[in-house]
Amino acid sequence: MANNEKTAGELLQEELLMHPENAGTILSDEELEKAQAFCEDYKKFLDAAKTEREAVDTVLVMAEKAGYVPFDPKGTYKPGDKVYVNNRGKAMLMCTFGTEPLSKGVRIMASHLDNPRLDLKPNPLYEEAQLGYFKTHYYGGLKKYQWGAIPLSLHGVVVKKNGETVKVCIGEDEADPVFCVTDLLPHLAKEQMKRPLQEGLRGEELNVLIGCHPFRDDKASEKVKLNLIRLLNEKYGMVEADFLSADLCVVPAFKARDIGLDRSMIGAYGHDDRVCAYTSLLAELEQKAPSHTTVLALADKEETGSDGNTGLSSHYLQDFIKDLAATQGLTGRAVLAVSTCLSADVNCAYDPTFGDVCERRNTSYLNYGVVITKYTGSGGKYGTSEATAEFMAQIRNLLDEGGVIWQTGELGKVDAGGGGTVAKYIADLNVDVVDVGVPVLSMHAPFEVVSKVDVYMTYRAFSEFIK
Repeated sequence: MANNEKTAGELLQEELLMHPENAGTILSDEELEKAQAFCEDYKKFLDAAKTEREAVDTVLVMAEKAGYVPFDPKGTYKPGDKVYVNNRGKAMLMCTFGTEPLSKGVRIMASHLDNPRLDLKPNPLYEEAQLGYFKTHYYGGLKKYQWGAIPLSLHGVVVKKNGETVKVCIGEDEADPVFCVTDLLPHLAKEQMKRPLQEGLRGEELNVLIGCHPFRDDKASEKVKLNLIRLLNEKYGMVEADFLSADLCVVPAFKARDIGLDRSMIGAYGHDDRVCAYTSLLAELEQKAPSHTTVLALADKEETGSDGNTGLSSHYLQDFIKDLAATQGLTGRAVLAVSTCLSADVNCAYDPTFGDVCERRNTSYLNYGVVITKYTGSGGKYGTSEATAEFMAQIRNLLDEGGVIWQTGELGKVDAGGGGTVAKYIADLNVDVVDVGVPVLSMHAPFEVVSKVDVYMTYRAFSEFIK
């Protein structure tokens, strides 16, 4: 046998076994350059959209530029028409009408725009020991200790008593001040260091330092607090009572940056889940007249259980499908029953530093492409939706035929923890659904990490699904 001939065993291995490969070893230089270029605009999106409101504002500009118009339930639409629904400025639906009738279903992509953060309490402003602070209530599943001693920016809206809405953003411009949560110096942290890591910083210790200069008046009380509200009044016309009707939060002030000598990764706040929102958005924007009508759902409140009227446990997606169906004389349930969905959410990437929480045969890896997650939940698959074998086969074929590099993964070992996505709310509508997204290192941290190749392959996966 010649040295270059393969043995029967080697040939059988090629035919029968899986061969996952690092995308960096199999992609052409042209494809790698496309991934790099794609992620440049993605980084700009991350910097512009640090809250769900800012994300909706950014998406609206992109949508209207691409020809989307507000949806009219009484309107008539033809293939290629593009519409959107803005849900309270915090969630969005977008749609491109296809050439096939709605009786053949729609192709849904669903992701979320919210991220873990520190929300200001309704009465946040106070002074203690001649220092000014904001009291916060943390939002979503975060490690509280990670939010101490890092630069923070203030974002949100204030609705004044007269109904005027003012947008607030302080700390993103290079000329802006930033804020921070202080931590105890190690010299005096003997008792703090005995705490469990979960309580390294406690919820009521996540107080944001915002100033220390007093208002110069001998008779006024709480002079630092007075000076701070004076500054807010000069800039935004606010009085203290306006905090009662405000959505304000603090988020990391740093920008999205390339990571690695090879610039192969992106570090940023908000990859979970704006990386899936952006990649599915770009796929939707590029559609001209797809075969099946496409629906992009960009949701709020996923990090706190998808509750509320802007979360996907509400009826706004279902109502939109009903209205769509009515334009062709159909019922919403008839359309949903033959529809399919990619629930666009991230998964944990294997981190060798903390490898004991993952089962290596069933975890996702950085740079191995978009990850398909058949089920999430925790323990004995509680709180999850599981994709059927038939739908998994459909997605496998679709990605393979489209040349998309993909992998599968679970969210850690069976009893290590777990988590959920919006997939179960889509499944409740009688829609076939599976989770698809980007593997992430340091998920839910103020600075998360993704691979550029994985971001690009996730975009490619959505494009193949709806084209």
